[in-house]
Amino acid sequence: MSAVLLLSCPDQRGVVAATAEFIAARNGNIIHAEQHVDGGPSEGAVFFQRVEFEVDGFAVPRESIAAEFAPLAKQFGMTADVSFTDVPVPTAILASKQPHCLYDLLTRWRSGEMPMDLRVIVSNHPDHAEIAGHMGVPYLHLPVTSESKPQQEQQVLEALSAHGIELVVMARYMQVLSNDFIDCYPNQIINIHHSFLPAFIGANPYRQAHDRGVKLIGATAHYATSDLDEGPIIGQDTAHVSHRDNVQRLTALGRDLETVVLARAVRAHLEHRVLVYGHKTVVFS
Repeated sequence: MSAVLLLSCPDQRGVVAATAEFIAARNGNIIHAEQHVDGGPSEGAVFFQRVEFEVDGFAVPRESIAAEFAPLAKQFGMTADVSFTDVPVPTAILASKQPHCLYDLLTRWRSGEMPMDLRVIVSNHPDHAEIAGHMGVPYLHLPVTSESKPQQEQQVLEALSAHGIELVVMARYMQVLSNDFIDCYPNQIINIHHSFLPAFIGANPYRQAHDRGVKLIGATAHYATSDLDEGPIIGQDTAHVSHRDNVQRLTALGRDLETVVLARAVRAHLEHRVLVYGHKTVVFS
């Protein structure tokens, strides 16, 4: 078991040394460290770091590490977060009718590949209740219409709160979340969609892409924000296609990309490897 420090601050001398000294002076052992500097001196460079260290034998109780680190964070103007690898993130999955992303996440979670505390699946359709029951995950069916959307969103929020959720994964949940909903989970809602945007908006994007003869398709996972489908990107991937690929083939390839890209993004968040900076993210390896 280890602790993870995720920190950011204005780039300056001594940050790495001071952080390492903080850990070493308390009998900690750093097992992984990675850093990144964004920008140059003229634009106010920002320093980012992820430090993972063993806490067995650490001189400070785990519940006190953040408070113990606070004076150092204040000295360097840091934003710092402390997490622990043996505490899986309480997670909910939102899903609609399309099953591919939901089923993929369930399989990865059930096999131990996805280190999340999956507490509930919420859907506006009843279609996945059987697989949820088979996997042992509570399934909440909350249908929605344009007229009932505010009430349904409130029901979803109440369910997430009741389950103590800290991460919401939109596994092809085909509902636009309101700003009020998103504000309840800043940088804690991960969405997945095709990467054609802002082109091919609306229904049947792969048919639109086929009609335009595209040669590259892709998928994007990002944090949901009030700017629809424009939140900080966590991961993307692409696949080359040709004139031989019909709409069905493009759709199948797109779904494959969506499952992989979403899984990578969710895992990065669960493993505390993502720092959000403005409209961008730093995703550590």
